[in-house]
Amino acid sequence: MYYAFLGDIHSSMDDLKVVLEDISNKAPEAIQIGTGDLFECTISKKKITNEKFRQLEDVMIIPDGFVDLLTFDTVIGNQEERILLITETNDSLRYKLGSLPEIIEIDHVRIIHGHQFKWGGVPWSLIEAEIEGPLIFYGHSHQSELWISGVRQTIEFGVPYSIGNERTLVNVGAVVSDREWVLYNKLKEEVTFMKTKID
Repeated sequence: MYYAFLGDIHSSMDDLKVVLEDISNKAPEAIQIGTGDLFECTISKKKITNEKFRQLEDVMIIPDGFVDLLTFDTVIGNQEERILLITETNDSLRYKLGSLPEIIEIDHVRIIHGHQFKWGGVPWSLIEAEIEGPLIFYGHSHQSELWISGVRQTIEFGVPYSIGNERTLVNVGAVVSDREWVLYNKLKEEVTFMKTKID
């Protein structure tokens, strides 16, 4: 069984198309799962007021045909949470965003966006992941990373990494700009970080 994890798309249709094509070419049998931040919210956290917007287009980027590409299950990201917070409309897309789970569980694997974790420092990075489970896939920081038993590993793209029985955190990187994703081979318990070439 193969899984392809992708996230932090931020409404970048061109990048998403390239990554989906890459997944289709390299792992056509893989089940695709999103790690959140599918859309880009155009209202920053600092500009949030009590005002509620009636049109989703006023607060987010929705390229034509973009929603049609989102055929995979996904967790909710902080961008989607902000969109929900500042809008009030019966739009079916808003309903869809509101129904996204915070966590997806597959056997012993958990998928979460990662904004729920503790972040900080210089450079800004993960401090603590407050989530139970031996194997976690997440995003949020737009930085592909592999943590095993609390130790950050040096990674190379295209190289399978055995994850064994130790607590493992896998940041799948970002689709937007970086065109990164992660392939998980459940049978072999291996993760491979992928990066699609940028023309």
